Amino acid sequence: MTLFHYALVDDLITTEEFQRRVDEKIEECGDLVDEPTAAMMVIGELGRQHVKIKGLSGKSSLFSFFGKIVDKTEPKEFDRADGEKGWVATLLLGDETGTTRVVLWDEKAGAAIDVAIGDVLEIIGRHPGKSTKEIYALAIRQASCEINCTFPAPGAGPGSLSDEPVDLDAIVISVNEPRSFTRRDGTAHEMVEAVIGDDKGSARLIAWAPELLCDIAPGTTVYITGAKPNHKSEGRDYSLDEKSTVTITDKVVSIPFTPLGSVSDQGTFSVKGLVKQMQQPRAFTTKNGAASWVRNILISDEGEELKLVIWGDFALIPLKTGDRVEAYHASAKPGRFGGIELGVGRGSAFRVPDESTQPIVFSGTIIHGPGCTFIDNGTDRYLIEGSFPHGTGLKVSGFLKGSRIIPELAEPVILTPDIVLSHLQRFNESLNR
Repeated sequence: MTLFHYALVDDLITTEEFQRRVDEKIEECGDLVDEPTAAMMVIGELGRQHVKIKGLSGKSSLFSFFGKIVDKTEPKEFDRADGEKGWVATLLLGDETGTTRVVLWDEKAGAAIDVAIGDVLEIIGRHPGKSTKEIYALAIRQASCEINCTFPAPGAGPGSLSDEPVDLDAIVISVNEPRSFTRRDGTAHEMVEAVIGDDKGSARLIAWAPELLCDIAPGTTVYITGAKPNHKSEGRDYSLDEKSTVTITDKVVSIPFTPLGSVSDQGTFSVKGLVKQMQQPRAFTTKNGAASWVRNILISDEGEELKLVIWGDFALIPLKTGDRVEAYHASAKPGRFGGIELGVGRGSAFRVPDESTQPIVFSGTIIHGPGCTFIDNGTDRYLIEGSFPHGTGLKVSGFLKGSRIIPELAEPVILTPDIVLSHLQRFNESLNR
């Protein structure tokens, strides 16, 4: 029993030190407590007797915590790989800091029948492997304490364990290019990943039938049927298959943003603000050998500030100080040097909202700025998307979105002395206005 309790503090002290403290506690109490009780007293003194659900991402191999039942599944029979029968049930427990899935295996699964939504439980359990998304219960009992929590809360994720398909009215925020994958039977297929939003916030959407989303432009309001929830992901997550439908509608849908000062260090959030500080994109190589980029920016809104870490192609979007940006379905975590960081990468969306888009043909010289690239003709200057060498003369055809040019065609322009003099003349005229 002592070793069982020691797992709650195995990252703090050695086994020998733990046993010494337990023996000392029994002696102090005049043998009026047994070894398990003394062990729990030692654990309490070390600050590990119980943790909040938010603290379940700690380093201890075993956790003890209280949680209110938000949702539950009935015990379900399944076949193990060895042919034996097994039972499993899942509880969704919450407190004021968040929610977690508690999985009950075999004889413990029957406990799901004896408890009701709203009951408070005390759990001792561990994470399966390296995953921190759920807890496998080793011991469970009903508790008499009160827990106040309201669900769903911003960033806390879904408040249900049901995997029944749902219907959604949502705005399509972003749609990625189709991606190929190989199924277990060796056949090749495609899928499309998107980010959507509704009055509950943002969600990741996977379409295993790519045709459902391929012709849907960002900003379009749609009615989705047959969206299957995936509760193992952080935040809201849905998938579509051949039975699902996506229909364009004119329904008004508003996506809520979380105030920057209300973002916690766990969960998924959608935020907006003005770029206050930014670093240049930094290139790195992913674990699978692919090239990628990362960029750190600081945004502000109504006196609050928040750090964003932008990954992949999002890091290459041209930005300048003062730009208003929006990040959707971004994952929060404690910052390396304090504070909170919001990661904007795969499964997220990042954009610079613009009032209008119009075609443009523009010639000028490429100028590299701090974390951005401009094209300048001596009179007008625009941010430009893409990678172009500094000092290159270009004629670009594309679209002007706010202060940015998104080029569809870029042709080199030879900078003759007459062109350079013309640029200088227009630049001098702009100074004398």
